[in-house]
Amino acid sequence: MTARLGIIIVGSEILLGKREDRHFARSRAQALGRGYELAWSLLLADRWEDLINQYRWAFAQECPFFSFGGLGATPDDLTRAAAAAALDLSLERHPEAARLIRERFGDGAEPIRIRMADLPKGASIIPNPVNQIPGFQLLQGYFFPGFPQMAEPMSQWILERDFPLCAPALQLRILLREQKESDWVDFMERLCAEHAQVEFSSLPSFSAGGTQIELGLRGEAPSLRAAWQMLATELERRGVRWEWLEEPQLP
Repeated sequence: MTARLGIIIVGSEILLGKREDRHFARSRAQALGRGYELAWSLLLADRWEDLINQYRWAFAQECPFFSFGGLGATPDDLTRAAAAAALDLSLERHPEAARLIRERFGDGAEPIRIRMADLPKGASIIPNPVNQIPGFQLLQGYFFPGFPQMAEPMSQWILERDFPLCAPALQLRILLREQKESDWVDFMERLCAEHAQVEFSSLPSFSAGGTQIELGLRGEAPSLRAAWQMLATELERRGVRWEWLEEPQLP
């Protein structure tokens, strides 16, 4: 089974167009570097009820998730409290997080910055090599600052610590020339029914030469091989002109 993780990005400023997201593409590349795919991604506003509901949903999923943003000390930084509320936990001052913040800011840590050490009960800290204000881990959730220059080394450290290298799923993609999706739907349904363990995709497009379809299959080698044999047989039966876009090296 393909190793997967989820992504949560918190920030009304992104949804309002004040800032551009810089977490999704970076996190996807980091995860793929370890052989992990993104199972889902959420972009959330800094709204209390929305955050609680979505974190509650995320904690109920099987795969781990990374969350970026909302860890500061201002009133719109709701992530720490929302993650706690999603699991019916209280916020408690984490002694190690408090020590790091006091070391970083001295007398300036009190009374505002020290709030960033108030973490959900039972959370462990994630070190921040940039300014020493930590993120935290709670169950299968990993929480990072919204600043990409901090989040990137922190999430990479977590990936190397907690996410063993995995072999990515094998995939193949072919392009069918001068074909319409509607002519293939019956076969697609049979293919999906007989090879349910293989992910199937169909992407139509239009060119000067007419309509064409990109077909994709993804999965583990034995299942992928069987599904491809079924597809290849159908291509030959129909005499369809096609070409490889991505040919897997099946063992």
